[in-house]
Amino acid sequence: MGFGRRIGDTLRVPGRGVRRGIAVLVILMLAAATGSVIALTAPSMASKLGLGASTAAADVPAAPVPALRALNANAPLPTASGLAEALTPLAGSAGLGNFAGVVVDPAGGTTLWQRSPDQALAPGSTAKLLTTAAALLTLDSTQRLYTKVVAGPTPDSVILVGGGDPTLTALPAGKNSVYPQPARLDDLVADLRKTHPGPITRVLIDTSRYTGPTLAQGWDPADIPAGNITPIVPLMLDGGRVDPTLQDGPRVSQPALAAGRALAEKLGADQNSVTTAVAAPNAAVLGTVASAPISDLVENMLQNSDNVTAELLAREVAIARNGDPSFTGAAAQVLAALSQAGFATTGAVMVDGSGLSTSDRVPPRLLGTLLGAAAAPAQGADDPELLRPMLSGLPVAGGDGTLEDRFDTANSADGRGVVRAKTGTLSGVSSLAGVVTDADGRLLVFALISNGQSPATVRPQLDTIAATLSQCGCR
Repeated sequence: MGFGRRIGDTLRVPGRGVRRGIAVLVILMLAAATGSVIALTAPSMASKLGLGASTAAADVPAAPVPALRALNANAPLPTASGLAEALTPLAGSAGLGNFAGVVVDPAGGTTLWQRSPDQALAPGSTAKLLTTAAALLTLDSTQRLYTKVVAGPTPDSVILVGGGDPTLTALPAGKNSVYPQPARLDDLVADLRKTHPGPITRVLIDTSRYTGPTLAQGWDPADIPAGNITPIVPLMLDGGRVDPTLQDGPRVSQPALAAGRALAEKLGADQNSVTTAVAAPNAAVLGTVASAPISDLVENMLQNSDNVTAELLAREVAIARNGDPSFTGAAAQVLAALSQAGFATTGAVMVDGSGLSTSDRVPPRLLGTLLGAAAAPAQGADDPELLRPMLSGLPVAGGDGTLEDRFDTANSADGRGVVRAKTGTLSGVSSLAGVVTDADGRLLVFALISNGQSPATVRPQLDTIAATLSQCGCR
């Protein structure tokens, strides 16, 4: 199932290049006691690739409109009957197919509305919330992923050792890739010139950090040129992208080899002789570069639904938990980390860390519980609030990331700038899970999953449900 049959997570317009900037500022601040939300709505984007007719200009704000809403700790809680009256007719639409969802009050941890909440459905990329939570619970959020060069088996050779950083780039300083603060090959070369003054004629690559197949069950190799994925190895440039500045451009089929050849080119070594090797445990380290902190990688991954970053983070969770850094081992350790933290993972079945696999299954109750924990008020001044980056990385409705081109109908426009949510889209799979403030300034969490219907039909309906929450006191 390639791009022609699988619908990618965002259905973005081909050839857009670097993600378009828009005049939107959205700040979500969840303070320990009362908290606050500041949001600006933004105009819709054109060209929806058959996702439904765009709204007339009169239906959607033509310019950013301030929408200041303070979160009041004493804001009234929606009632079950009120939410049922508002949401049940929407959730009962035949066009939603096999649908399940929850609405949760994060302050109290109670479920306010539900429909088949424990039904495990294919989640698409909302499964990234599981990987995100496991990573934030397992890894230090300030931790970085390191790529290094060590001495090779001969005096004129070096080994490029992958450490799980997808952001490593061959771009020079001053030129940006799609990732924040990427590690640069040029810095490795500068280190090498100092620590290895002799000639370097051969570059080897070490990908032994990870094990097992490089493509997961349920993945299609056609998704590589389609831009959804690259083979999962611990060494790559720019997430395996052919063009490091294109978020959704095609990927390479041999990312580690491409990285090794790029380093060889910069060193003046033979690019055609690059091959795999395993560095000696005591090999001298000749240079090291680091990614941005884990918290930054998480935020970028959620905002852009980056499958590769999700898979690498899942493997780093497995390594930290002494598990096998393979698809099977990483998926098992992600669920184990959540279970150990007290989250009920009953019904969840993961075969990858990104949700790209059609074999993944997640109940919406688990998504709601994870987001509810992330959005819960701080428990005292010493609460580390480990899951907060889950919220700051969520795309903004009508504003950025994978929600940039959504919430553009008359029924959903009220959610623009107010809803923050992770999207999920595969053929026959649509999901949306995030946070929203209601008409009374109460923060709510929602998780919605639909299977069996075209995303072109379902996604506007999910947007409408979330937007309805933003306008509902529901008492």
